[in-house]
Amino acid sequence: MAKRIAQSSVNWAALAERVPAEQKVQLAAFKIRSDTYLRRVLANPPEPPKINWAVYKNAVPVAGMVDNFQKQYEALKVPYPADTQSAQVEAQWAEVKKAIDSFVQESNTNIANYQKQISEVKALLPYDQMTMEDYRDSFPENALDPINKPTFWPHTEDEQLGYVDPDKPAHSGH
Repeated sequence: MAKRIAQSSVNWAALAERVPAEQKVQLAAFKIRSDTYLRRVLANPPEPPKINWAVYKNAVPVAGMVDNFQKQYEALKVPYPADTQSAQVEAQWAEVKKAIDSFVQESNTNIANYQKQISEVKALLPYDQMTMEDYRDSFPENALDPINKPTFWPHTEDEQLGYVDPDKPAHSGH
């Protein structure tokens, strides 16, 4: 005979921590149904009731009928359902675990890069103490270079000669 269920194997507290607030009502209803089912299972005895076949043999006049029923009753075994889903769940968990591990690895790489950028910014001279030369040395791609790359005031990209607005479609020549 299969193992009898003695208690729920669900860790309800851990599950409740992971459920969003708007779904707490559904979780509570599910827990009530699960507990009700478990109480109904535990209310019944683990073995089917024993039948006094001698009483029936004396009461039933048809010969062999009670013996036939007794054989059928004792031969009846209700099989415990086979676990067909655990392997699929484990396979899904393995896939999810790989995704989690790769996400953690990517995140740690990003964290290291961001820490490096933070340390570089902290090592810079504060902006309010920089001269134009200090800014040019720190950010050569953004600094004004009137000799090599002259620009027009207000020195924004859209005010320069040859600027093409990326949001406007290119005009076809008519």
